[in-house]
Amino acid sequence: MTDHLTVNLNNIPVYDITYNDSFDGLSSFLKGFNASDKKALIISDSKVASLYLDAILNVMEPCCKYVTSFVFPAGESSKTLDTVRNCYEKLILEKFDRHDFIVALGGGVTGDMAGYTAATFLRGIDFIQIPTSLLADVDSSIGGKTGVDFDAYKNMVGAFHMPRLVYINRETFKTLDKDQYFSGMGEVVKSALIRDSELFTILEEYKEDLFNVDRNTLMDIVYRCNLVKKEVVEEDPEEKGIRAILNYGHTLGHALEKYMNFKLLHGECVSIGSIMASYISLKKGLITENDLDRIIAVITRFDLPKLPKHIDVKQIIELTKNDKKMVGNTVKFILLRSIGEAFISREVSDEDMMDAIEFYLNEINEQLV
Repeated sequence: MTDHLTVNLNNIPVYDITYNDSFDGLSSFLKGFNASDKKALIISDSKVASLYLDAILNVMEPCCKYVTSFVFPAGESSKTLDTVRNCYEKLILEKFDRHDFIVALGGGVTGDMAGYTAATFLRGIDFIQIPTSLLADVDSSIGGKTGVDFDAYKNMVGAFHMPRLVYINRETFKTLDKDQYFSGMGEVVKSALIRDSELFTILEEYKEDLFNVDRNTLMDIVYRCNLVKKEVVEEDPEEKGIRAILNYGHTLGHALEKYMNFKLLHGECVSIGSIMASYISLKKGLITENDLDRIIAVITRFDLPKLPKHIDVKQIIELTKNDKKMVGNTVKFILLRSIGEAFISREVSDEDMMDAIEFYLNEINEQLV
């Protein structure tokens, strides 16, 4: 792998994803960004701020005109318009203008919300992504999709707004807890399933020591996932077509996430949704039994949570109707033609989804601890 990837829009370079061993390299970008003439607001959650805010301030303060921070309570429940409103107030009181910028320091919740704040404040100001979770490293920090939840409807309010930089620091891997690590692996497996069969084979080769994977190996995995997303985003920057394949596992995953009142992590729900989508792919004669078995074997290594015995399957199906991927009365569902090749289908029925949920509950959930 190289030390960076460049994401293009209409064949024009827009921003780099950089791979680093510390936060120190951020200063080089800030100098080239003329940050000495700009104010910066670092947005972070309470957990991440306790780990990394001081380190980021130490790098940024000598490079910027002024640096301040906004810290919100960690968790999906903070990903709301109310929190964005508080960010707006901070920006207004600190007299930020459209030449200033925001830094998103954290995981997917922080990146989505800070990006949406940047996209909408003064009709759009610059922002930088500094992901600190595996899920953000491999997926949510890249591509310019920003947003917040609305009345528990996932990412229902949002905007496309490209960052100026995605700065990945492998030292943050050290502070990943087990749950967040395995949640991120849900998006890693998704990336492999939709467009990188070789990455899927690499994941299959892991045996027992998944959590303590070598940081260099993990960075290589992050890079491969970034390459998948970069290529898809470049083909379809505003999700008018092929970019929808990045939502593999998300239709039923998002519905389950809401049904469980966000008590499960996003990546956990994506993993569960990916098994369900793979089952539908099998039933439609697209993949083989062996493919499904391989997919289940990889995903279930990542400590999936056990679902309640008596969940309301019909309600989960109904929740898919509120998904932003609906087109009229039809769900844009992502299926597999093979491991490494996903496509958009509009032929997945409620009965297909119900069968997939029942399969998961009866065949997979019962085997979990």
